[in-house]
Amino acid sequence: MDTPLSRPSDPPTPEHWLEHVRARIEPVLVDLLAPCVDEALDPRWERAMRETRLYAARPAKRLRPALLLLAYELAGRRIEDPRVVRFAAAVELLHTFLLIHDDVADRADTRRGAAALHRVLARGRKGEQLAVVAGDHLFACAVEAMLASGLPHATAATTFYLRVCRQTAVGQYLDLDVTRAPLGAVTLFQTMRIALLKTARYGFVAPLVVGAQLAGAGATTALLLERLGRSLGLAFQLRDDLIGLFGDAACAGKPTDGDFLQRKATFPVVAAYTRAPAAARHELEAIWGSADDDAGACDRVRRFVEEHGGRRATESAVRRASASARRTLARLQAPAEARERLDHLIVALVERTG
Repeated sequence: MDTPLSRPSDPPTPEHWLEHVRARIEPVLVDLLAPCVDEALDPRWERAMRETRLYAARPAKRLRPALLLLAYELAGRRIEDPRVVRFAAAVELLHTFLLIHDDVADRADTRRGAAALHRVLARGRKGEQLAVVAGDHLFACAVEAMLASGLPHATAATTFYLRVCRQTAVGQYLDLDVTRAPLGAVTLFQTMRIALLKTARYGFVAPLVVGAQLAGAGATTALLLERLGRSLGLAFQLRDDLIGLFGDAACAGKPTDGDFLQRKATFPVVAAYTRAPAAARHELEAIWGSADDDAGACDRVRRFVEEHGGRRATESAVRRASASARRTLARLQAPAEARERLDHLIVALVERTG
C-alpha cells in the first residue's frame, strides 16, 4: 500500500516532506532496478548491476523527485496516481546516471559516504570505463521508465527532460574545460553560466517544469516554475561551491577539498581573485599552477577566498538568488500547502551546510 505524502496536519519541515517522498520513491526505484533478462547474459555484468543497485540505493535526499512531486501539487493535483510516482523515480534513476559519470569525470573517490562506483567496479582506468557503461545502462532504463509510465503528458515531459540533459552536457563540458585553467582566463559570468547549465536547469528547472507538465498545468505556471528553478538552482550551486571549500566532509558525504584538488574555478575563488590586488593574485596563481595538493595549500586558498571577499560575495549572491526564487513562488496561483512546503524547502536548501 502506498505511503501517504504529508497532509495539512503534518509539520511543514523540509525533511518531513523528503522522508515521505523517499518512502514513496525508493520502493519504486528498487523495482525499476530489479534484475532483468540482461543480467543473465554474463555473470560479470550481473555483478556490475548488483553494485550499481547498491550505489543507487545509498541514502540520499531524493531532491529531484521531491521537486517534481511538489510541482505536481503546485499545479493543483494530489499525489494519488502511482504513475507520477514512477515517473519521479525514473528521474532519480536519471540523476544516478549523471552522478556516476560526474564521479568519473571528477575522479572522485567517494559518493554519498561510500566509494564511487568506478572505485567499486575495478581499479584505475578500467573501473572508470566500466562505470561509464553502467551509467549508460541506467540512462536507457530511466528514459524507458519515463515513456512507459502511462501518463498522458509523459512523452512531452520526457522530451523536455532530455532537452535539458543536452544543456547539462554543455555545462559539464564547460566546467571540465575551465578546470585547471589560469584563473585570469575565467570570468564570474562563466562560472554563473556553468552553474545555470550544469545544475540549475537540470536539477531544478527540469523537475519543476516536468511536474507541472505531467499535471496538465498551463504555460504561465510552467514559466514561473522555470524562473523559480533557475534562481533556486543557482543559489543551490553557489552554496555547494562554498561547501566545496569551507564545508564539513562528514556532513557533505564527500571530501570538501575536491574542488581545490581539481583546481575548479568556482564562483568564490574567481570572486576573490577579481577583488584581490596584483600581489595576492600572483600568490594564488602560484598555488593554482603548482602540484602542491596538501592540506596546507588548500587552507591557503580558503584564507585567500575569505580575506579577499570571495566568501562574502558568494553568500550575497546566494541570498539574492534565494530571494528571487521566493518572490517568484509568491506569484504562483497554487494550493497554500504546496507553496508553504516549497518555501520551507528553498530556505533549507540554500542554508544547508552539506
